Amino acid sequence: MVGSAIVRKLQAEGYSNIIIRTSSELDLRNQAAVADFFADEQPEYVFLAAAKVGGILANNIYRAEFLYDNLMIESNIIHSSYKSGVKKLLFLGSSCIYPKLAPQPLKEEYLLSGYLEPTNEPYAIAKITGIKLCEAYRSQYGCNFISAMPTNLYGPNDNYDLQGSHVLPALIRKFHEAKLNGQSSVEVWGTGAPRREFLHADDLADACFFLMQHYNDDLFVNVGTGEDVTIRELAELVKETVGYEGDLYWNTEKPDGTPRKLMDVSRLHTLGWKHKTALRQGLEMTYQDFLANEVLYVE
Repeated sequence: MVGSAIVRKLQAEGYSNIIIRTSSELDLRNQAAVADFFADEQPEYVFLAAAKVGGILANNIYRAEFLYDNLMIESNIIHSSYKSGVKKLLFLGSSCIYPKLAPQPLKEEYLLSGYLEPTNEPYAIAKITGIKLCEAYRSQYGCNFISAMPTNLYGPNDNYDLQGSHVLPALIRKFHEAKLNGQSSVEVWGTGAPRREFLHADDLADACFFLMQHYNDDLFVNVGTGEDVTIRELAELVKETVGYEGDLYWNTEKPDGTPRKLMDVSRLHTLGWKHKTALRQGLEMTYQDFLANEVLYVE
């Protein structure tokens, strides 16, 4: 989702010298393969968007994979970027790096100030490691490696697998299939009380392009909207967007996760960037994309 959004942004800005690889073409966990790729292609600028990602269920079940795969991906790319003389690298992390009970909104300086949310701790630790790798390579070798921490993302090419998706694409698929099948109700996990912030992937790509041009400091930067909604409000909004008319069943035996994850984006706003896509507009765009690509997304 993020990688394709960045490619769309670069193409829209007139870039054609873009080097990409799919996961089937290059296993980023393979150190030798990554080193060979950098030696052959010699990229000048790197957007490190690749990661093993998933929602609360996948994070909690595949704990070893989420830690190992993400550690290997970021370690191999960051080290090879240093070895091959990359001019600038942007590493993308996640808002889950922050402590579960950190003050809201989440400021960059709250990193490592408390305990992480247990359900996604392996993923968070991997992303924190990526931040620290960029800081260390900058400190020891003078590399211009920067980091950005996006909030929850959605948009074209999202993952709609109900066993591994995040809450927003999962809701889109659930309500869509319930509408088609005439279901009287849809199950939603938790109480609906947690608050979440959502950023359209194209807005993130725009922010990445902006940071690659204008930001060169060691402190990572939050990327988000600075606005959040409850999961209950989100579910009602998705329900309305899809046109589902049944009821919601809140399964309170399922986990809620972190109570709130609202990003403080004042640093990015001060730099001169702000998101453009409102949540309702973004949901409508995303559902239309889902309808156009449903066969690809659900098989």
